[in-house]
Amino acid sequence: MHFFTGVSTIASVLTRRVWINQVHFKWYPNFYIVLVAEPGIVSKSTTMDIGMRLLRQVPDVHFGPSVVTWQALVTKFAASKSAFEFPPGETKFVIQSALTLAASEFGNLVNPTERETIDLYVDLWDCRTGVLEKLTKTSGHDKVENPYINMIACTTPAWIAGTFPDYVIGGGFVSRCLFVYAEAKEKLVAYPSRHAPPDFEDTGRRLIEDLIEMSKMIGQYELTEEAYQWGEEWYQILWKGKPAEMADERFKTYLSRKQTHIHKLAIVLAASQSDHLLITDQHLFLANKMITDLELEMPKVFAKIGRTEQSVQAERFIKFVEKRGNVSFGEAYQYVHSAFPGFRDFENIVAGACKAGYIHFDGAMLKSLKK
Repeated sequence: MHFFTGVSTIASVLTRRVWINQVHFKWYPNFYIVLVAEPGIVSKSTTMDIGMRLLRQVPDVHFGPSVVTWQALVTKFAASKSAFEFPPGETKFVIQSALTLAASEFGNLVNPTERETIDLYVDLWDCRTGVLEKLTKTSGHDKVENPYINMIACTTPAWIAGTFPDYVIGGGFVSRCLFVYAEAKEKLVAYPSRHAPPDFEDTGRRLIEDLIEMSKMIGQYELTEEAYQWGEEWYQILWKGKPAEMADERFKTYLSRKQTHIHKLAIVLAASQSDHLLITDQHLFLANKMITDLELEMPKVFAKIGRTEQSVQAERFIKFVEKRGNVSFGEAYQYVHSAFPGFRDFENIVAGACKAGYIHFDGAMLKSLKK
Protein backbone atom coordinates (compact mmCIF):
# COMPACT_ATOMS: atom_id res chain seq x y z
CA MET A 1 0.00 0.00 0.00
CA HIS A 2 2.91 2.37 0.66
CA PHE A 3 4.41 1.51 -2.74
CA PHE A 4 1.22 2.17 -4.68
CA THR A 5 0.53 5.35 -2.70
CA GLY A 6 3.93 6.51 -3.94
CA VAL A 7 2.97 5.48 -7.48
CA SER A 8 -0.24 7.52 -7.30
CA THR A 9 1.63 10.52 -5.89
CA ILE A 10 4.15 10.54 -8.74
CA ALA A 11 1.45 9.91 -11.35
CA SER A 12 -0.34 13.06 -10.20
CA VAL A 13 2.65 15.29 -10.99
CA LEU A 14 3.61 13.67 -14.31
CA THR A 15 0.21 14.20 -15.97
CA ARG A 16 0.03 14.27 -19.79
CA ARG A 17 3.48 15.83 -19.96
CA VAL A 18 5.04 12.37 -20.45
CA TRP A 19 3.82 9.38 -22.45
CA ILE A 20 4.67 6.27 -24.46
CA ASN A 21 3.57 6.62 -28.07
CA GLN A 22 1.90 3.63 -29.74
CA VAL A 23 0.92 5.49 -32.94
CA HIS A 24 -2.82 4.81 -32.63
CA PHE A 25 -2.87 5.78 -28.95
CA LYS A 26 -0.60 6.91 -26.12
CA TRP A 27 0.01 5.44 -22.69
CA TYR A 28 -0.09 8.08 -19.96
CA PRO A 29 0.95 7.31 -16.33
CA ASN A 30 -2.44 7.71 -14.62
CA PHE A 31 -4.04 5.11 -12.34
CA TYR A 32 -7.20 4.15 -10.47
CA ILE A 33 -5.72 2.67 -7.27
CA VAL A 34 -8.00 1.21 -4.58
CA LEU A 35 -6.63 0.23 -1.15
CA VAL A 36 -8.76 -2.62 0.23
CA ALA A 37 -8.81 -4.08 3.76
CA GLU A 38 -11.20 -4.87 6.57
CA PRO A 39 -11.86 -1.92 8.94
CA GLY A 40 -9.11 -1.40 11.52
CA ILE A 41 -6.71 -3.97 10.04
CA VAL A 42 -4.33 -1.65 8.21
CA SER A 43 -4.17 2.15 8.13
CA LYS A 44 -5.50 2.64 4.60
CA SER A 45 -6.41 6.32 4.86
CA THR A 46 -3.30 7.20 6.87
CA THR A 47 -1.12 5.53 4.25
CA MET A 48 -2.86 7.33 1.40
CA ASP A 49 -2.56 10.67 3.21
CA ILE A 50 1.24 10.36 3.42
CA GLY A 51 1.44 10.78 -0.35
CA MET A 52 -1.40 13.29 -0.63
CA ARG A 53 0.17 15.62 1.99
CA LEU A 54 3.34 15.75 -0.08
CA LEU A 55 1.34 16.26 -3.26
CA ARG A 56 -0.58 19.23 -1.86
CA GLN A 57 2.71 21.11 -1.54
CA VAL A 58 3.51 20.75 -5.25
CA PRO A 59 2.42 23.76 -7.34
CA ASP A 60 -0.25 23.37 -10.02
CA VAL A 61 -1.62 20.02 -8.82
CA HIS A 62 -5.42 20.19 -8.98
CA PHE A 63 -7.56 18.07 -6.66
CA GLY A 64 -11.09 17.08 -7.60
CA PRO A 65 -14.09 17.05 -5.24
CA SER A 66 -13.97 14.62 -2.30
CA VAL A 67 -17.56 13.59 -3.08
CA VAL A 68 -18.19 13.14 -6.78
CA THR A 69 -21.12 13.45 -9.08
CA TRP A 70 -20.34 13.39 -12.78
CA GLN A 71 -21.55 17.00 -13.05
CA ALA A 72 -19.20 18.16 -10.27
CA LEU A 73 -16.34 16.18 -11.80
CA VAL A 74 -16.75 17.72 -15.25
CA THR A 75 -16.97 21.22 -13.74
CA LYS A 76 -13.74 20.66 -11.76
CA PHE A 77 -11.99 19.35 -14.88
CA ALA A 78 -12.99 22.44 -16.84
CA ALA A 79 -11.54 24.64 -14.07
CA SER A 80 -8.23 22.72 -13.98
CA LYS A 81 -7.21 23.55 -17.55
CA SER A 82 -3.54 24.44 -17.98
CA ALA A 83 -0.92 24.52 -20.74
CA PHE A 84 2.68 23.46 -21.18
CA GLU A 85 5.21 24.21 -23.89
CA PHE A 86 6.00 21.36 -26.27
CA PRO A 87 8.42 20.88 -27.83
CA PRO A 88 10.39 22.70 -25.10
CA GLY A 89 11.86 25.98 -26.27
CA GLU A 90 9.23 26.57 -28.92
CA THR A 91 6.13 28.72 -28.72
CA LYS A 92 3.73 25.81 -29.15
CA PHE A 93 1.49 24.94 -26.24
CA VAL A 94 -0.40 21.79 -25.30
CA ILE A 95 -3.62 22.17 -23.30
CA GLN A 96 -4.53 19.63 -20.64
CA SER A 97 -7.12 19.25 -17.86
CA ALA A 98 -5.51 17.22 -15.06
CA LEU A 99 -7.22 16.20 -11.80
CA THR A 100 -6.28 14.09 -8.80
CA LEU A 101 -9.08 12.35 -6.88
CA ALA A 102 -8.33 11.10 -3.36
CA ALA A 103 -10.86 9.79 -0.85
CA SER A 104 -10.79 7.68 2.29
CA GLU A 105 -14.12 6.22 1.15
CA PHE A 106 -14.24 4.82 -2.39
CA GLY A 107 -18.01 5.23 -2.32
CA ASN A 108 -17.61 9.03 -2.25
CA LEU A 109 -16.04 8.85 -5.70
CA VAL A 110 -17.75 5.88 -7.34
CA ASN A 111 -21.29 4.53 -7.38
CA PRO A 112 -21.17 1.37 -9.53
CA THR A 113 -24.93 1.51 -10.12
CA GLU A 114 -24.75 4.95 -11.77
CA ARG A 115 -24.07 3.99 -15.35
CA GLU A 116 -23.33 7.52 -16.55
CA THR A 117 -20.64 8.13 -13.91
CA ILE A 118 -19.00 4.76 -14.54
CA ASP A 119 -18.95 5.38 -18.29
CA LEU A 120 -17.36 8.78 -17.68
CA TYR A 121 -14.59 7.20 -15.54
CA VAL A 122 -13.96 4.64 -18.30
CA ASP A 123 -13.62 7.37 -20.92
CA LEU A 124 -11.39 9.54 -18.73
CA TRP A 125 -8.93 6.77 -17.77
CA ASP A 126 -7.91 6.29 -21.39
CA CYS A 127 -6.79 9.96 -21.57
CA ARG A 128 -7.90 10.30 -25.15
CA THR A 129 -6.74 13.41 -26.97
CA GLY A 130 -9.58 15.81 -27.71
CA VAL A 131 -12.50 17.55 -26.05
CA LEU A 132 -15.00 15.85 -23.75
CA GLU A 133 -18.27 17.81 -23.63
CA LYS A 134 -20.93 17.47 -20.95
CA LEU A 135 -24.02 19.48 -20.10
CA THR A 136 -24.08 20.45 -16.40
CA LYS A 137 -26.76 22.21 -14.37
CA THR A 138 -24.43 24.79 -12.82
CA SER A 139 -22.34 26.03 -15.73
CA GLY A 140 -24.15 24.79 -18.80
CA HIS A 141 -22.02 23.21 -21.50
CA ASP A 142 -18.63 22.28 -19.96
CA LYS A 143 -15.72 21.26 -22.13
CA VAL A 144 -12.87 19.12 -20.81
CA GLU A 145 -9.86 19.51 -23.08
CA ASN A 146 -7.34 16.63 -23.11
CA PRO A 147 -8.36 15.13 -19.74
CA TYR A 148 -5.98 13.39 -17.32
CA ILE A 149 -7.40 11.73 -14.21
CA ASN A 150 -5.52 10.02 -11.38
CA MET A 151 -7.42 8.41 -8.50
CA ILE A 152 -6.59 6.78 -5.17
CA ALA A 153 -9.22 5.68 -2.66
CA CYS A 154 -9.84 3.28 0.23
CA THR A 155 -12.57 0.73 0.87
CA THR A 156 -13.44 -2.63 2.41
CA PRO A 157 -14.31 -6.02 0.86
CA ALA A 158 -17.76 -5.73 2.44
CA TRP A 159 -18.44 -2.42 0.65
CA ILE A 160 -17.41 -3.93 -2.67
CA ALA A 161 -19.57 -7.00 -2.07
CA GLY A 162 -22.57 -4.91 -1.09
CA THR A 163 -22.25 -2.30 -3.82
CA PHE A 164 -20.70 -3.86 -6.93
CA PRO A 165 -23.13 -5.91 -9.04
CA ASP A 166 -21.52 -9.09 -10.33
CA TYR A 167 -21.68 -7.91 -13.95
CA VAL A 168 -19.56 -4.84 -13.12
CA ILE A 169 -16.53 -6.99 -12.21
CA GLY A 170 -15.98 -8.10 -15.78
CA GLY A 171 -16.66 -4.63 -17.17
CA GLY A 172 -14.45 -1.82 -18.34
CA PHE A 173 -14.24 0.16 -15.11
CA VAL A 174 -12.93 -2.55 -12.78
CA SER A 175 -10.37 -3.69 -15.35
CA ARG A 176 -8.93 -0.18 -15.25
CA CYS A 177 -8.44 -0.33 -11.46
CA LEU A 178 -5.58 -1.73 -9.41
CA PHE A 179 -6.87 -3.25 -6.14
CA VAL A 180 -4.25 -3.36 -3.38
CA TYR A 181 -5.48 -5.84 -0.75
CA ALA A 182 -4.23 -6.54 2.78
CA GLU A 183 -5.63 -8.79 5.48
CA ALA A 184 -2.94 -8.31 8.15
CA LYS A 185 -0.55 -5.66 9.37
CA GLU A 186 2.97 -5.90 7.92
CA LYS A 187 4.38 -5.20 11.40
CA LEU A 188 3.07 -3.99 14.74
CA VAL A 189 3.98 -0.39 15.57
CA ALA A 190 2.22 1.00 18.65
CA TYR A 191 3.86 4.45 18.56
CA PRO A 192 4.95 5.55 15.05
CA SER A 193 6.67 8.66 16.47
CA ARG A 194 9.22 6.44 18.22
CA HIS A 195 10.20 4.85 14.90
CA ALA A 196 10.51 8.01 12.80
CA PRO A 197 14.10 8.57 11.60
CA PRO A 198 15.85 11.75 12.78
CA ASP A 199 15.89 13.18 9.23
CA PHE A 200 12.15 12.59 8.73
CA GLU A 201 11.26 16.26 8.07
CA ASP A 202 14.26 16.75 5.78
CA THR A 203 13.34 13.64 3.80
CA GLY A 204 9.84 15.04 3.31
CA ARG A 205 11.23 18.32 1.97
CA ARG A 206 13.51 16.49 -0.44
CA LEU A 207 10.64 14.32 -1.67
CA ILE A 208 8.60 17.44 -2.40
CA GLU A 209 11.56 18.89 -4.31
CA ASP A 210 11.76 15.66 -6.34
CA LEU A 211 8.06 15.80 -7.12
CA ILE A 212 8.41 19.40 -8.29
CA GLU A 213 11.28 18.40 -10.59
CA MET A 214 9.26 15.47 -11.97
CA SER A 215 6.35 17.83 -12.67
CA LYS A 216 8.64 19.68 -15.11
CA MET A 217 9.50 16.61 -17.20
CA ILE A 218 8.07 16.80 -20.73
CA GLY A 219 8.25 14.43 -23.66
CA GLN A 220 7.91 10.95 -25.04
CA TYR A 221 9.41 7.97 -23.22
CA GLU A 222 11.41 5.61 -25.40
CA LEU A 223 11.99 1.90 -24.72
CA THR A 224 15.45 0.39 -25.02
CA GLU A 225 15.85 -2.52 -27.42
CA GLU A 226 16.14 -4.87 -24.41
CA ALA A 227 12.84 -3.47 -23.09
CA TYR A 228 11.12 -4.15 -26.42
CA GLN A 229 12.46 -7.71 -26.41
CA TRP A 230 11.26 -8.27 -22.85
CA GLY A 231 7.84 -6.83 -23.72
CA GLU A 232 7.47 -9.01 -26.83
CA GLU A 233 8.26 -12.21 -24.90
CA TRP A 234 5.97 -11.21 -22.02
CA TYR A 235 3.10 -10.47 -24.42
CA GLN A 236 3.33 -13.96 -25.93
CA ILE A 237 3.24 -15.55 -22.48
CA LEU A 238 0.25 -13.42 -21.40
CA TRP A 239 -1.98 -14.60 -24.22
CA LYS A 240 -0.91 -18.24 -24.26
CA GLY A 241 -2.11 -19.07 -20.78
CA LYS A 242 -3.93 -17.46 -17.87
CA PRO A 243 -2.39 -17.63 -14.39
CA ALA A 244 -4.40 -19.89 -12.07
CA GLU A 245 -5.58 -17.03 -9.85
CA MET A 246 -6.97 -15.22 -12.91
CA ALA A 247 -8.90 -18.20 -14.29
CA ASP A 248 -12.25 -16.62 -13.33
CA GLU A 249 -13.89 -15.25 -16.49
CA ARG A 250 -14.63 -12.04 -14.62
CA PHE A 251 -10.91 -11.15 -14.80
CA LYS A 252 -10.63 -11.63 -18.57
CA THR A 253 -11.07 -7.91 -19.30
CA TYR A 254 -8.49 -7.00 -16.67
CA LEU A 255 -5.90 -9.28 -18.30
CA SER A 256 -6.48 -7.55 -21.63
CA ARG A 257 -5.37 -4.29 -19.97
CA LYS A 258 -2.46 -5.68 -18.00
CA GLN A 259 0.03 -4.57 -20.65
CA THR A 260 -1.26 -1.00 -20.28
CA HIS A 261 -0.99 -1.14 -16.47
CA ILE A 262 2.60 -2.37 -16.71
CA HIS A 263 3.74 0.33 -19.11
CA LYS A 264 2.02 3.07 -17.10
CA LEU A 265 3.84 1.84 -14.01
CA ALA A 266 7.13 1.60 -15.93
CA ILE A 267 6.86 5.34 -16.71
CA VAL A 268 6.42 6.12 -13.00
CA LEU A 269 9.36 3.90 -12.03
CA ALA A 270 11.61 5.48 -14.66
CA ALA A 271 10.59 9.02 -13.61
CA SER A 272 11.31 8.20 -9.95
CA GLN A 273 14.91 7.25 -10.82
CA SER A 274 16.05 9.59 -13.58
CA ASP A 275 15.29 12.65 -15.70
CA HIS A 276 16.07 10.65 -18.84
CA LEU A 277 12.93 9.67 -20.75
CA LEU A 278 14.02 6.07 -21.14
CA ILE A 279 12.39 2.79 -20.06
CA THR A 280 14.60 -0.26 -19.63
CA ASP A 281 13.77 -3.94 -19.38
CA GLN A 282 14.35 -3.65 -15.62
CA HIS A 283 11.58 -1.07 -15.34
CA LEU A 284 9.17 -3.39 -17.16
CA PHE A 285 10.32 -6.39 -15.11
CA LEU A 286 9.67 -4.61 -11.79
CA ALA A 287 6.36 -3.15 -13.02
CA ASN A 288 5.19 -6.61 -14.02
CA LYS A 289 6.25 -8.08 -10.67
CA MET A 290 4.43 -5.44 -8.62
CA ILE A 291 1.20 -5.73 -10.61
CA THR A 292 1.30 -9.53 -10.77
CA ASP A 293 1.67 -9.61 -6.98
CA LEU A 294 -1.66 -7.76 -6.71
CA GLU A 295 -3.39 -10.48 -8.75
CA LEU A 296 -2.73 -13.10 -6.08
CA GLU A 297 -5.19 -11.28 -3.82
CA MET A 298 -7.73 -10.05 -6.39
CA PRO A 299 -10.09 -13.04 -5.94
CA LYS A 300 -10.31 -12.17 -2.22
CA VAL A 301 -11.37 -8.62 -3.04
CA PHE A 302 -14.40 -9.86 -5.01
CA ALA A 303 -14.99 -13.16 -3.22
CA LYS A 304 -18.25 -12.19 -1.52
CA ILE A 305 -20.00 -10.71 -4.55
CA GLY A 306 -23.06 -12.72 -5.56
CA ARG A 307 -22.84 -15.02 -2.53
CA THR A 308 -25.66 -15.82 -0.13
CA GLU A 309 -25.46 -14.62 3.45
CA GLN A 310 -25.30 -18.24 4.58
CA SER A 311 -22.18 -18.93 2.52
CA VAL A 312 -20.52 -15.80 3.89
CA GLN A 313 -21.26 -16.86 7.46
CA ALA A 314 -20.03 -20.39 6.73
CA GLU A 315 -16.70 -18.89 5.69
CA ARG A 316 -16.67 -16.86 8.90
CA PHE A 317 -17.22 -20.06 10.91
CA ILE A 318 -14.34 -21.86 9.16
CA LYS A 319 -11.99 -18.93 9.81
CA PHE A 320 -13.00 -18.97 13.47
CA VAL A 321 -12.00 -22.63 13.77
CA GLU A 322 -8.77 -22.00 11.84
CA LYS A 323 -7.85 -19.18 14.22
CA ARG A 324 -8.55 -21.27 17.34
CA GLY A 325 -7.05 -24.50 16.01
CA ASN A 326 -9.33 -26.62 18.22
CA VAL A 327 -12.76 -25.58 19.44
CA SER A 328 -15.73 -27.38 20.96
CA PHE A 329 -18.84 -27.91 18.88
CA GLY A 330 -20.92 -25.93 21.37
CA GLU A 331 -18.57 -22.94 21.39
CA ALA A 332 -18.48 -22.86 17.59
CA TYR A 333 -22.27 -22.95 17.42
CA GLN A 334 -22.51 -20.07 19.90
CA TYR A 335 -20.17 -18.02 17.69
CA VAL A 336 -22.42 -18.23 14.60
CA HIS A 337 -25.78 -18.92 16.24
CA SER A 338 -27.37 -15.68 15.00
CA ALA A 339 -26.60 -16.66 11.39
CA PHE A 340 -27.81 -20.27 11.77
CA PRO A 341 -30.71 -20.24 14.28
CA GLY A 342 -31.75 -23.63 12.94
CA PHE A 343 -29.48 -26.29 14.50
CA ARG A 344 -29.83 -28.53 11.45
CA ASP A 345 -28.50 -25.75 9.21
CA PHE A 346 -25.37 -25.49 11.36
CA GLU A 347 -24.88 -29.26 11.27
CA ASN A 348 -25.00 -29.12 7.48
CA ILE A 349 -22.37 -26.36 7.45
CA VAL A 350 -20.09 -28.44 9.68
CA ALA A 351 -20.59 -31.49 7.45
CA GLY A 352 -19.81 -29.44 4.35
CA ALA A 353 -16.64 -27.99 5.88
CA CYS A 354 -15.51 -31.51 6.82
CA LYS A 355 -16.13 -32.86 3.33
CA ALA A 356 -14.25 -29.91 1.82
CA GLY A 357 -11.23 -30.70 3.99
CA TYR A 358 -11.25 -27.50 6.04
CA ILE A 359 -11.94 -29.08 9.44
CA HIS A 360 -12.15 -32.45 11.24
CA PHE A 361 -14.99 -33.24 13.66
CA ASP A 362 -14.70 -36.14 16.10
CA GLY A 363 -18.15 -35.74 17.66
CA ALA A 364 -17.13 -33.21 20.30
CA MET A 365 -14.27 -31.08 19.03
CA LEU A 366 -13.70 -29.25 15.75
CA LYS A 367 -10.09 -29.18 14.53
CA SER A 368 -8.72 -27.00 11.76
CA LEU A 369 -6.95 -28.88 8.96
CA LYS A 370 -5.31 -25.76 7.57
CA LYS A 371 -1.57 -26.28 7.23
